[in-house]
Amino acid sequence: MSQPIKIGIVGVGKIVRDQHLPALAKDQDYRLIAAASRHGKVENIPNFPDIEAMLDAVPELEAVSLCMPPQFRYDAARTALMAKKHVFLEKPPGATVSEVENLKALAAQNGVSLFASWHSRYAPAVEAARMFLSSARISSAAINWKEDVRRWHPNQEWIWAPGGFGVFDPGINALSIATHILPPMFITSAVLDFPENRASPVAARVAFRTSNGLPVTMDLDWLQTGPQSWDILADTDKGAMVLSGGGSKLAVDGKVIHEEPEAEYPMLYRRFAEIVRASVSDVDLAPLQHVADAFMLGKRNVVEAFFD
Repeated sequence: MSQPIKIGIVGVGKIVRDQHLPALAKDQDYRLIAAASRHGKVENIPNFPDIEAMLDAVPELEAVSLCMPPQFRYDAARTALMAKKHVFLEKPPGATVSEVENLKALAAQNGVSLFASWHSRYAPAVEAARMFLSSARISSAAINWKEDVRRWHPNQEWIWAPGGFGVFDPGINALSIATHILPPMFITSAVLDFPENRASPVAARVAFRTSNGLPVTMDLDWLQTGPQSWDILADTDKGAMVLSGGGSKLAVDGKVIHEEPEAEYPMLYRRFAEIVRASVSDVDLAPLQHVADAFMLGKRNVVEAFFD
C-alpha cells in the first residue's frame, strides 16, 4: 500500500472544521501534518500564519488543501505549485477563469496535480441523475437553488465583496451539478439583484439554452427562510425528474429511485488521492465560466439593502 500523502491545510474556517478535517481524519490516504491560517488553528499539529511559513518549516509536505476565500487563493496556489506541491482547491477554484487557467499551466510545468473540487458534484444521487438523463430525451430543465444566507454564511463579509460571488457562491454548486448531468449549455440572459449596500448579488434569474436549443432556467435566492431548496428539475420522455436536497435524492414522476446519506468531502479527498497517485490534474472550469458569463451578460437590478 502507498504511504499516506502528507498534506497541509490553508485557511482554517467554518468549512474546514465542518467538512475538511473530519474527512481527512477518516481517510488513510492522508496524514495532516500542518495548517496555516491568519485566525484559526488545528489542534495537535504545527500551525503557521501563512502558506510561505508553512512550506518553509515543513518541507516534507506533499500536498496542500486551499480553503481561503477565492479572492486570495491564486497567490497561495501559485506558491504551492512552484514548490512542487499537489494542490486541492476548495470551490470556487478562483476568483477568475483566467487565473485558474494559469494555475493549470503551472501544475503541468511543475509535474504536480491540481484539483478544482466541486463538492456538490459528488452528492450521492448525482451520478444516478446523469445516467437517467443520458438515456432520456429532455424537453426542458430548471434549477431552483434557494437558501438563507444568514444561516449558512453569518457575518461573512468576504462573500459580499467584489470577487466574493454573492448568491453565486451557493449557485455555483448547482452549476457544478448541472454541467455534469445536462447537455452543454450557454447563458442567453440574466438579471442580478444587488442590494444597494453590497457589491455582490443576493438573487439572480438566469436563462440558458443547451447546444441543441432546449431551455434551462436558474432561479437563485439567498433570502429564503424556512425549508431550503436545492433542486434541479427536468421534463423528459421518461418522466419528470427531480434531483433534490442538493443532489442527495432523485425522484422520477414522484417516485424516489435513489437516496443516500451525504458523503461529498470524503469522496472529494478520495478523488484527489487518485489524481495525485496518477500524476494528472482534474480542473473543470465550466461552472466558474457560467458565473463569469452571468456577471458579463446580467442586467444589474438594485434592491433594498441587506444587513446580517
